[in-house]
Amino acid sequence: MSDGTGAATGSGADANADTGTDAGAAPGGGRRVRVVLVDDHRMFRTGVQAEIGRTEVTGVEVVGEAADVDQAVTVITATRPEVVLLDVHLPGGGGVEVLRRCASLLGAPEDPVRFLALSVSDAAEDVIGVIRGGARGYVTKTITGTDLVDSIFRVQEGDAVFSPRLAGFVLDAFASTDAPPVDEDLDRLTQREREVLRLIARGYAYKEIAKQLYISVKTVESHVSAVLRKLQLSNRHELTRWATARRLV
Repeated sequence: MSDGTGAATGSGADANADTGTDAGAAPGGGRRVRVVLVDDHRMFRTGVQAEIGRTEVTGVEVVGEAADVDQAVTVITATRPEVVLLDVHLPGGGGVEVLRRCASLLGAPEDPVRFLALSVSDAAEDVIGVIRGGARGYVTKTITGTDLVDSIFRVQEGDAVFSPRLAGFVLDAFASTDAPPVDEDLDRLTQREREVLRLIARGYAYKEIAKQLYISVKTVESHVSAVLRKLQLSNRHELTRWATARRLV
C-alpha cells in the first residue's frame, strides 16, 4: 500500500476525527508545531492526519508526508519540521537510515529537527536502534490521538517520550557496557521479515498479521516463505521455537 508523497495541502481543520482536545485550546497555550508524517502505509498516514492534523484544535500542522526513506529525506530537508513522526520499518533502509541521512538536521545548533518513532513494533531491537540513531522517543500505534499530540509537543521541547514498558529497553541497553552479540541468522532477515517472524511466533494467523501490518495475506505468505528459507526451517512450529530461543517473542 506504499504510495507517493507530498506536502500537506492544509491544516486538516475540517477533519472529522476527535482527539479529545477542546476546540480553541491547543496544547502549549496556543503554540504550534510543524510535523512531517513518515510511514509506508497511506491509510495509516491518512488516519493520523485526520486524528491530529486539525491545527486550530491540536496545535499540530502536518506540513508533509513520506512513504519511504528517499521521500522522507527529501521532504524533511525541504520543510524543516520541528518534529518527524517516523515509522521504524520503511522501504529503502528503515527509520534508522532516515535518521542517519538527517544527522545534520538532528544536530543543528538552531531549530533542530526532532524525531519521534511511531511504530506497530514493540521489539527491543527496534526501539534501541532508532534511539541510538537519534530519535527522542518511541510510541506504538496503539497510542490515542490526544496522547500522540501531547508526545509531539513534549518531543518538540526536548523531552524523551516512550510508550509504557519501552523505556525499560532503552535503560537496559544504555546501562550495559557490553555490546549485544551479533546474530548472523537474524541479520539475514529484513526488518519487515523480522516483524512477521515475531507475530508468527506469537501465534498470529496470516489474516491477523496482514491486518496488523496493513499488508495483504499473500504478502505475509511471501515473507514467511522467505524467513523459512533464510533460516533453513521447515514450518511455523520450528520458526516459533527458533524465535522463542532467541527471546524475540
